[in-house]
Amino acid sequence: MIELEQNQSDVLEQSVVTEQPKSLNNPNQRTFHDLNLSDDIQRAIDDMGFVTPSPIQAEAIPHILSGRDVIGQAQTGTGKTAAFGIPALEMIDITERSVQTLVLCPTRELALQVADEIRKLSKHKRGLRVEAIYGGDSIERQIRALKGGVHIVIGTPGRVMDHMERNTLKLDNVKMMILDEADEMLDMGFREDIESILEDMPEERQTILFSATMSKPIMAMTQRFQKEPVLVKVVKKELTNQNIEQVYFEVKPKAKAEVMCRLIDMYDLKLMLVFCNTKRKVDEIVEDMQIRGYMAEGLHGDLRQSQRNNVMAKFRAGTTNILVATDVAARGIDVDDVDAVINFDIPLDEEYYVHRIGRTGRAGKSGRAFSLVSRDEKFRFREIQTYTKVKVDKGVIPSFEDIVGIRKARFIEQLQQTIEASNDLSLFEDVLTQLQHAGLSTEQVVAALVKRSMGIEKNEFSDQNLALEDDRRGDRKDRNGRSGDRDDRRGGRFGDREREGSRFGGDDRRGRFGDREREGSRFGGDDRRSRFGDRERSGGDRRGPSDDRRQPREPREREAHMTRLFVSIGRKDFVRPGDIVGAIAGESNIPGNSIGHIDIYDKFTYVDVPNDAVNSVLDAMEGNTIKGRRVNVEVAR
Repeated sequence: MIELEQNQSDVLEQSVVTEQPKSLNNPNQRTFHDLNLSDDIQRAIDDMGFVTPSPIQAEAIPHILSGRDVIGQAQTGTGKTAAFGIPALEMIDITERSVQTLVLCPTRELALQVADEIRKLSKHKRGLRVEAIYGGDSIERQIRALKGGVHIVIGTPGRVMDHMERNTLKLDNVKMMILDEADEMLDMGFREDIESILEDMPEERQTILFSATMSKPIMAMTQRFQKEPVLVKVVKKELTNQNIEQVYFEVKPKAKAEVMCRLIDMYDLKLMLVFCNTKRKVDEIVEDMQIRGYMAEGLHGDLRQSQRNNVMAKFRAGTTNILVATDVAARGIDVDDVDAVINFDIPLDEEYYVHRIGRTGRAGKSGRAFSLVSRDEKFRFREIQTYTKVKVDKGVIPSFEDIVGIRKARFIEQLQQTIEASNDLSLFEDVLTQLQHAGLSTEQVVAALVKRSMGIEKNEFSDQNLALEDDRRGDRKDRNGRSGDRDDRRGGRFGDREREGSRFGGDDRRGRFGDREREGSRFGGDDRRSRFGDRERSGGDRRGPSDDRRQPREPREREAHMTRLFVSIGRKDFVRPGDIVGAIAGESNIPGNSIGHIDIYDKFTYVDVPNDAVNSVLDAMEGNTIKGRRVNVEVAR
């Protein structure tokens, strides 16, 4: 249902309130043909197999086509791209070879996805050119494409700002500005960039904003940059399937792979999906699982389409029974009879959790969803439970002895089945006699055969407790040692978020985050004083390092669960805490709020990262740049 909440701000009190048409709830609901679209666009929609618009499309498209500013509040997967893409294409003048529509997206994956969708919709619109611009791609190639004449540009804020400053992206003729996933962009610290882009645009333009939430910063932006917007809100349906058994396990980070293998054995899972937050983690898990003897394959954005097709063909055929994937790569996977979904990493977005576990328990069948939660992920998983309104039960990690017992029982069962199914075993009856003549006892022979069949070996985790420590004294000590710091962080990182409008302080926009547009990354907060010290001391002044030399200071004591890294860039390079957090979080895809103290000196910087993220950060930052300078990152001595 589409509705307008009573407590929205004044800007929405003046908006046109729309109700979801009753016709959308019956078999005779409206179709795309009822929207009076051009023949070219209608043919493309027919080619894509779409007949009925989603609620957000049915309500937003007519308002956008009429020239109104629109606020669309809807979750991921509701058809938002077509809701703004179709009217944007309808309003393009092919004869005018200039940028007429600009779409801003928070990540490069979403930018590519939107560009691909718009290209499909413009399939029959001859001469129309669409270009995606984002960090991590060759800027020279993008410049050549823009110079050749582009009608629709889809980009991430950082790269759009870069092209604007280079004067390679001109917005003088933009008729429509679209902000996709606006709340996500603000969470990632792009507010200043977005406002600068909007300020440089023609005043006579149409501004379309899509967001999952209507926070105060979003409302402030709509009040400042939109004119009498229409609000179209789609209320979410039930989030999770009742047929899915959801269980979580509190696990030490290094033991996650071991716990996952134990769960596979315990529940005798035949076909499963394993989700990770990064491509690097996908490759690591696949290698680990294959070494352990499991049939696992990976799926992520670095694979060519032919490789993706091959992996999916094997998974559907059952040749591969474990598919390890990132959220972006797994979009569109529709495989029946998936026994379980395992969240190896807790997703950075609550919506991703819903999408992940929805891959099992389909068509009325039951399914399982297991989540492996480390200490740093506990708060995020509590947020997911609040979001889904489902209380997830805490499970007990199977012990090594449990798994050995289960495999022994299965071996005996398989042996009995072999004996019952075989009419003649006489061909092999003399083998035991030969083994006994070789000096082996019957007990030794049976034990060796069982071990070889089970393929199980003791490892570093066999005799360990893999759950997070439950020692109350240790927990109390940890809470006492960190609670004050946590309170400081909340006041520092999230305080006055609406006043400063960004999760990062400071004015220097260009290159603040390096290649920010990485998969699923979220960055830390506004006021870094509590964690990063005085912002001016850390290089917040654009004019350069202060002439009065401060006395060298000792780096702050790191927390027990953190590792200190050395970064070969400092105050003299005009680096600020936001640059460090943005680069590390963006490249290694760890949450920005998990990064600890940052101490910036003249020529180098110390930064604390979680122990379980050290290798990911070092690998991701190898050969990378911050503020345009190549940096060396290593564990501090």
